[in-house]
Amino acid sequence: MTAIAVPVAQRRQNISALPDAELVSLAKQGDEPAIRAIVQRHNQRLFRTARAIIRNDWEAEDVVQAAYVKAFTNLATFRGEAELSTWLTRITLNEALGRVRARKNTTGLEEIDMQTTSRGGEVLQFPSSLSATDPESELSRSQARHLLEQAVDDLPDEFRAIFVLREVEGMSTEEAASYLGIKPETAKTRLHRARKLMRQSIEKQLSGAFSALFPFDGARCASMGDRVIAALRQTS
Repeated sequence: MTAIAVPVAQRRQNISALPDAELVSLAKQGDEPAIRAIVQRHNQRLFRTARAIIRNDWEAEDVVQAAYVKAFTNLATFRGEAELSTWLTRITLNEALGRVRARKNTTGLEEIDMQTTSRGGEVLQFPSSLSATDPESELSRSQARHLLEQAVDDLPDEFRAIFVLREVEGMSTEEAASYLGIKPETAKTRLHRARKLMRQSIEKQLSGAFSALFPFDGARCASMGDRVIAALRQTS
């Protein structure tokens, strides 16, 4: 019986729909489409994780690439006892944190945690939808994203990591704590502090812009004088 060839496009589509466990089995055999499917599936989470630690887009991409290389060259050690996303995220975190440690000595994080309090503070409310329907909305979306990214970048390393994993990636506090190798109570304290610092940073960035609200100068201001004079002439 003659085998029916499966079109390449259809095979790629089928591979992209496979669960992680099956993709891992194929990747262990060196199947490149399976490797590409894994990369595409987990890229966003790993980039956000690395970006939270590194605070630089280019270096974060380099971290993710290095993490993938390390993961795929050691794929035989992956036993499936944890989710693939968990395993990849931990490798990415270790790679990113290793680079940070190489640049500078980290200060006592537990000491910082002891100086924070778990009372007070409010949860930052982010827009539920940032979809843009026109150029003006797209500009507003870009400005809002830049404002939030700057506030996240300003967070200390230990607070930034928990904030991104918890608020951006939507992990539970317990899950994020396990990734970072800290206690859930410590994660909650850092998250509270991160939210407070985020709020302060955003308020500081916005405060300088209040004086520029509702501008009425230049040609608009000059034309007002013309219109007033014209109106006065009509009443005389």
